[in-house]
Amino acid sequence: MSVSSVIKSIQDIMRKDAGVDGDAQRLGQMSWLLFLKVFDAQEEELELELDDYQAPIPEQYLWRNWAADSQGITGDELLEFVNDELFIKLKNLTAPKDRNPRGHVVKEAFSDAYNYMKNGTLLRQVINKLNEIDFTDSKERHLFGDIYEQILRDLQSAGNAGEFYTPRAVTRFIVNRLDPKLGESIMDPACGTGGFLACSFDHVKDNYVKTAADHQELQKQIHGVEKKQLPHLLCVTNMLLHGIEVPVQIKHGNTLNKPLSSWDSNINVIATNPPFGGTEEDGIEKNFPSDMQTRETADLFLQLIIEVLDQDGRAGVVLPDGTLFGEGVKTKIKKMLTEECNLHTIVRLPNGVFNPYTGIKTNILFFTKGTPTKDVWFYEHPYPEGVKNYNKTKPMKFEEFQTEIDWWGNEADGFASREETNQAWKVSIDEIIARNFNLDIKNPYQGEVVSHDPQELLQNYQAQQQEIGALRGQLKDILGAALQSGEQAK
Repeated sequence: MSVSSVIKSIQDIMRKDAGVDGDAQRLGQMSWLLFLKVFDAQEEELELELDDYQAPIPEQYLWRNWAADSQGITGDELLEFVNDELFIKLKNLTAPKDRNPRGHVVKEAFSDAYNYMKNGTLLRQVINKLNEIDFTDSKERHLFGDIYEQILRDLQSAGNAGEFYTPRAVTRFIVNRLDPKLGESIMDPACGTGGFLACSFDHVKDNYVKTAADHQELQKQIHGVEKKQLPHLLCVTNMLLHGIEVPVQIKHGNTLNKPLSSWDSNINVIATNPPFGGTEEDGIEKNFPSDMQTRETADLFLQLIIEVLDQDGRAGVVLPDGTLFGEGVKTKIKKMLTEECNLHTIVRLPNGVFNPYTGIKTNILFFTKGTPTKDVWFYEHPYPEGVKNYNKTKPMKFEEFQTEIDWWGNEADGFASREETNQAWKVSIDEIIARNFNLDIKNPYQGEVVSHDPQELLQNYQAQQQEIGALRGQLKDILGAALQSGEQAK
């Protein structure tokens, strides 16, 4: 049975339970169960490997001892065990981060988790369904990405705005170009369910890990922060599945929540798709320099990334068109970016890459900290032959990026091998300054193509509406601040 049909069956069972209200709760319920199952699968491996193995949580709460037996406890007995024992004990676990880091991970994972189900017999049915997936099997382990996509699609339809699943093709391309090495710190400051981190982990493991000591070093390289409880729990589970035994570096919180000046991180590689189009909660902008304050999430993340990158640190960041042409604070941020970093490449992605989540047009900015920008290369990524748009059944594929990879060249020699083509063109920093840092530069080799495709026109309209909404929010903030300072002046 496929993973997605197991997930669907689980959701169908949950729909019969009076305690679970809507998709978001169903997904929350499934996520903590999934976490415990995956955690225990890894525990069984560690038990075999380590001579001095000690369980990080009391043994009776390990999945194998209460959930694995399909004829095990059920009904009210199961419900009482979960509500009155399991949750209470795991939320209140004494697990110091230094002495029992895996226990600490469990405690963190359960800090905001909740059992919504009220029917113990249905809960047993859900557990038995989950047991059909074997996460010790490497093939099924890779299917975990499919579970995420399924869960995130459902989250999307549950109306949780801003939850984006970055298509695997885009994630792989960014990580492939950044080429993180063994020993380099790798971060995603808005890591969601951990797509970029998992991909970076696999890249280093496949290309640079030779020994058991290398594998231990790699586990310490991965750093992520996620604000929302559910994606955070899924990210931790994802990291466990990738073989990170102690994903304590996956923090649950808002990266933007502390003053920019207090960051002392020196991160070598950042690969991220920060939330955009949203506005941050009141007061967050005060963590940023007074002339760079804004409530636009993507703008704040871009400042943060520039700040925390080490000298020669590399970043690949997905950003909307609005960042490229936006003015005001956006202009100041782009000026800072080109002065402090070499913004060497902008890959312009076509419409529909993020279907079905959003129609907003996006770009990937690649930059390296430490030397100012002399030239920016633009690469317009075309649709493959015969494709007019991407959708759920025809998503973007990693192989499409082979033309960019072949063209890319080497930063060490200033990308001397790069040539202008129908898709690629170079713009000097002088021209960018003359344009007041408007980076929304059209392909000089392609005439304006007028589309009459209703689907595309509708998407463009929706994207414009979202941008108008975001601008309206910014205007409201500016007016609010002006009125407030006017009041204070009186």
